[in-house]
Amino acid sequence: MNLFAFRTAGAAAAAIVISAANAGPVSFTKDDANVAYETADELVRECTPRHAGTLRGRLAANWLLDHASRCGADVELDTFQDETPLGQRTFTNVQIEFPGTGTNAAWIVLMSHYDTPATAKQPCAGANDGASTSGLLVALAGAIRRSGPHPDNIALVWTDGEECSKAYGPNDGFHGSRRLVNNYREQGRRVKTAICLDMLGDKDLHIIVPSNSTAILKKLAIQAAEKAGLKGLLKVDESLVITDDHTAFQTAGCPAINFIDFEYGPGNSWWHTPEDTMKHVSRESLHKSGRLIAAFLNILCYGK
Repeated sequence: MNLFAFRTAGAAAAAIVISAANAGPVSFTKDDANVAYETADELVRECTPRHAGTLRGRLAANWLLDHASRCGADVELDTFQDETPLGQRTFTNVQIEFPGTGTNAAWIVLMSHYDTPATAKQPCAGANDGASTSGLLVALAGAIRRSGPHPDNIALVWTDGEECSKAYGPNDGFHGSRRLVNNYREQGRRVKTAICLDMLGDKDLHIIVPSNSTAILKKLAIQAAEKAGLKGLLKVDESLVITDDHTAFQTAGCPAINFIDFEYGPGNSWWHTPEDTMKHVSRESLHKSGRLIAAFLNILCYGK
């Protein structure tokens, strides 16, 4: 695998002081699930719409910075310009970094987009598609902070501009993840795994790992579901290709995986519609998704 060269562990990482004696596997509790749900609910109420490249989008980025920082770690905004079919636009990624303890530790990157689809024909709150996993990342930040430090460096990134402005193409959509890949390349960071979380709050939860995820990570995802007591919740679909924020990393030669529920309503009919509201999102589903991702992180970091 063509991984980025690695210069220095934690060179741009937030300074987090935690006793190494506290380090251990990540656990995701019902309290964490409540944090995830309440964060998603408030994000929808306070920051909708949050289209990429707009003032409302920048409001959402600052809102996420405030809420993510409550876990006790430093959170940063990465604001950048990028070309779109509508001209140059300003985008903002929100990111938090937990430095690892391992010698020449690589990076595990967890991503969720927070923007809403400007292409939707009617107003869309993006409750499941964007807000649910943004809330999940906030809760995971607390869980990772609580249990760390871990052997690997772990970055959590709320990406902007995942949604396209007209139609997905080289300069339309996935602006935040492409920016992140370029930053990591310039910084010489070695990426162990890039993990994209998308649409994981659906009350009727069926998590899919599409075929365009790295083969070994598909196997580890199945192991994680079994270890979390969620066997049957997750399916690897070798017939399905989904372009998402993990794609930029995979294109760059990094191991990458997408966890997504792309069965949102009958025939996925609630996706990018006014039906994408918090009435279809549940604490229970976020608890299951959080447990799955925690188990996956523990396999990556500790081999168990």
